[in-house]
Amino acid sequence: MSGNTFGKIFTVTTFGESHGSALGCIIDGCPPGIAIDSNEIQAELDKRKPGQSDVTTPRKEDDQVEILSGIFEGKTTGTPIGLIIRNTNQQSQDYQHLKDVFRPNHADITYQAKYGLRDYRGGGRASARETAMRVAAGAIAKKYLHSQGVHTQCMVTQIGPIAADTLDWDTKNKFNFADPSKVNELDALFEELIKEGDSVGAKLQIVVKGCPAGLGEPVFDKLDADLAKAIMSINAVKAVAIGDLEDTSKRGSVIRDEMSATGFKTNHSGGILGGISSSDDIVIGFTIKPTSSIRKAAETINTKGEDTEISVTGRHDPCVGIRAVPIAEAMTNLVLMDHFLRNRAQCGDVEQVLPFNNNE
Repeated sequence: MSGNTFGKIFTVTTFGESHGSALGCIIDGCPPGIAIDSNEIQAELDKRKPGQSDVTTPRKEDDQVEILSGIFEGKTTGTPIGLIIRNTNQQSQDYQHLKDVFRPNHADITYQAKYGLRDYRGGGRASARETAMRVAAGAIAKKYLHSQGVHTQCMVTQIGPIAADTLDWDTKNKFNFADPSKVNELDALFEELIKEGDSVGAKLQIVVKGCPAGLGEPVFDKLDADLAKAIMSINAVKAVAIGDLEDTSKRGSVIRDEMSATGFKTNHSGGILGGISSSDDIVIGFTIKPTSSIRKAAETINTKGEDTEISVTGRHDPCVGIRAVPIAEAMTNLVLMDHFLRNRAQCGDVEQVLPFNNNE
């Protein structure tokens, strides 16, 4: 299987399956001297680990990260960083009945077609369990970016039919939802979903503050193109938008982000122009489909091509969008880290300053 390495200079290669013995990653190209320890990596992993509330999968995994190499006396050494997480709470017997049938709207049938076989235990490599190592690697990128004044945050803005009326980036709740006034409605929705064995999708928004101008390449490796690829690579993501240009009724005279001597007057483009960061906030919206593995019965086929019915038991999220928050933050940080290093390699001698009067 190819396609397991992400990035050009700051590269991350992940391995492992949902019900294998462990998940791991190798990070290469990391600058030396970044102060990081396992507690900082663990703090990010704890944001996505399963079994933390009554609205996510009850699978209990400590997701305890082990540093194998590349960090010595609390600092990166510049050599490859090896990280591993042991799986400890697999219940593979829950998936035995899926051995010869395909879950609708799931990767089962396409993995079978591509490789001629598949790991039916929790989806194998197609499981969102794989994203734990992205979060671990993203913690190191986050530490570097914070030293550069760059901060990334993601929140859920809609779950099923319930949309946020306001975006409160400081609020904390079990849904990672941007509007705390909707929590009671969400509780009622999830009670219904769990009772019926069903699921819903979600919309999320990422905002990056403090990103300087100049990141991104102007053709195939545009910053927005790489960010879109990174977010689309997350399980169940089906749409990504940069900025707020989804409403095509708005005319160019309205959304063209006019400028004055003090800077941009608006930010409809989401902080990226011509594939290069503009120094304004980077704004990314994305949509996640409803969880495919649900208890509610559905029509499908088996490996012989015969009609059958399926009901997926086991431990699953009624909405995977909730735990996608730290994954999206990590993938965004990995892209930005890679582009920081690429920009430094080619344009380190260029004074990348916009001609606004508020630049110091």
